[in-house]
Amino acid sequence: MYRLLFAQVLRRFDAETMHHMTIRALRVLSMAPVAKRRLYRRFAPRDEALRVQAFGVHFPSPFGLAAGFDKDAGCVEALAAFGFGHVEVGTITAHAQPGNPRPRLFRLVADHAIVNRMGFNNAGADAAARRLRRPRGVPAVVGVNIGKTKVIPEELAVRDYVAAARKLAPLADYLVVNVSSPNTPGLRDFQAVELLRPLLKEVRRAAGRTPLLVKIAPDLADEDVDAVADLAVELGLSGVIATNTTIGRQGLSKADAGVAAETGGLSGRPLKARSLEVLRRLRARVGDQVTLVSVGGVENVDDVWERLLAGATLVQGYTGFIYEGPLWPWRINRALSRRLRRHGYTSIREVIGRVPT
Repeated sequence: MYRLLFAQVLRRFDAETMHHMTIRALRVLSMAPVAKRRLYRRFAPRDEALRVQAFGVHFPSPFGLAAGFDKDAGCVEALAAFGFGHVEVGTITAHAQPGNPRPRLFRLVADHAIVNRMGFNNAGADAAARRLRRPRGVPAVVGVNIGKTKVIPEELAVRDYVAAARKLAPLADYLVVNVSSPNTPGLRDFQAVELLRPLLKEVRRAAGRTPLLVKIAPDLADEDVDAVADLAVELGLSGVIATNTTIGRQGLSKADAGVAAETGGLSGRPLKARSLEVLRRLRARVGDQVTLVSVGGVENVDDVWERLLAGATLVQGYTGFIYEGPLWPWRINRALSRRLRRHGYTSIREVIGRVPT
């Protein structure tokens, strides 16, 4: 039903306008106690076999929502009620900022992909902290993804990240340092180990006991992926999230050629192969010393299953939510449960990393 609605109606509206309408609806739902509890009872993952523990946090399912959808932590409860095992909010910056000029979000329907150049548009860390402090009517595992404020010069970037971490880490189940978005000038330079090491050290100090992860780009050269993996082990990070959007445009259909010419990060189906490749490389490098979170091109239960087998403890999606609709996480969790039983497993933990890298 949703696919028909999307094909006949929703795709005709501007992508960012539809996104804001969806966020507003989910915020209303998050503030409706009876409705969100009913949804949670119906759609939230309850199969004990799907439960997984990562960096000391218990997740009801390995499948969660990636950063970029709920930029201001405004609809966490509604998203959890629809079945996501965790919700990563952000990217949030220390200071509020409008992001890049519109238009900045584009659908590539034939490829089930999106190009965005949003530029970390958000209301800032103080506003997000106020929302995260509110009591929750339904359980939700919440990660907070932080990034650099655009107007802050690069020499003050560490201080900027630390300011966001101090405000948000105490309110998060885990904290993510985003140095991999292509839409903030100079940000990806911080993936170089000589810049990344001091940044992560200071943010880790500010985060205290909150687990700290770093999110990397798919466009890193293999040797740079290895260097980040080694750094994560060296610093004792809780995890690596792989991957963010790509600036590449390989493998797109001719039907989307016009939209593909837009600048920004590409997410969705075309990112699938490289995201899986980076995951396998990370797993070969770090083993189980660091928790791996896989994101990029995840559309269905086959993709989630493949990422788990390749060594991801957690798997995230975002673009698939747009093309598959609100029941997408529930359907994936249901299919995961059935597949576990079919293969004779009693826990999702038995699946993680079973395929040699």
